[in-house]
Amino acid sequence: MPTYDYICDGCGHAFELFQSMTDSVKKTCPKCKKPKLRRLIGAGGAIVFKGSGFYKTDYRSESYKKGAAADSGGDGGKKSGPAADSGPKKSGSGEG
Repeated sequence: MPTYDYICDGCGHAFELFQSMTDSVKKTCPKCKKPKLRRLIGAGGAIVFKGSGFYKTDYRSESYKKGAAADSGGDGGKKSGPAADSGPKKSGSGEG
């Protein structure tokens, strides 16, 4: 449910009201009781997800995560598999 800003054109009282999107616009000022209340147009509220589990990479496929880790070196420089244990590779020129 969003928070709406209201101001009274009669007494100048300004306040925020937490109400459902389907609720009607309030018309009567709670302070002076005159029907001069006006709802202000706000900047708009975006949905903000807080807490764990709301990061843009949480729902990526495993293949995407592996590719991104390989591109950024996100594995800490450690490699797994047979190439990790083989040491430096020699060229095929017949040297050494």
